[in-house]
Amino acid sequence: MIGKKLGMTGYFSSGGRYIPVTVVQLGPCVVTQIKTTVIDGYNALQLGYGSKKKSRVTKPLAGHFKKSGDNAFQALREFSVDNTDDYSVGQTLTLDMFKVGDLVDITGSMKGRGFAGVIKRHGFHGGKKTHGSHSHRIPGSIGCSAWPAKVIKGKKMPGHYGNSTKTVRNLEVVDIREEENLILIKGSIPGWKTGLVQVKKPKI
Repeated sequence: MIGKKLGMTGYFSSGGRYIPVTVVQLGPCVVTQIKTTVIDGYNALQLGYGSKKKSRVTKPLAGHFKKSGDNAFQALREFSVDNTDDYSVGQTLTLDMFKVGDLVDITGSMKGRGFAGVIKRHGFHGGKKTHGSHSHRIPGSIGCSAWPAKVIKGKKMPGHYGNSTKTVRNLEVVDIREEENLILIKGSIPGWKTGLVQVKKPKI
């Protein structure tokens, strides 16, 4: 399902243990399209999340949304499923498919941090601070001497940091509040506050 990251807080378990959690507003999501192996080559559900003004939607998308109702959605995402017979276009999915104690995989977009050096981007220790050293935050030697006389692909270098899609696997569902469409997940997840995330059951 598709959700919105609301931020982090703490949660006290029934045994009195303090657990850091991320609060996600999950759903409700509407099935906007069903993809099958016969037509598309794979089984998947296309889900719509959030509301949007119809005047802000292109005509092709407006026609696409009409098949599932009279709403325009903020975001569309695809989720693979084993069997599409259990779903229908226009069906509303809620977080009742999850329960406390479940493990979930969460996909989101990382915060963009611009151009960063190797210390911030890769966690390099840096050079000496004293004894005449002038190499404090530079990557150091990156070459291979006379042979093969080139920089090997994949070398950790300065560059664009963040603003990429990341998946964190096997996070525990600590609490569910169905009346508010909220799900509390143990630990941190990718993204910024109000950023969209995808919550999926892990593949066995």
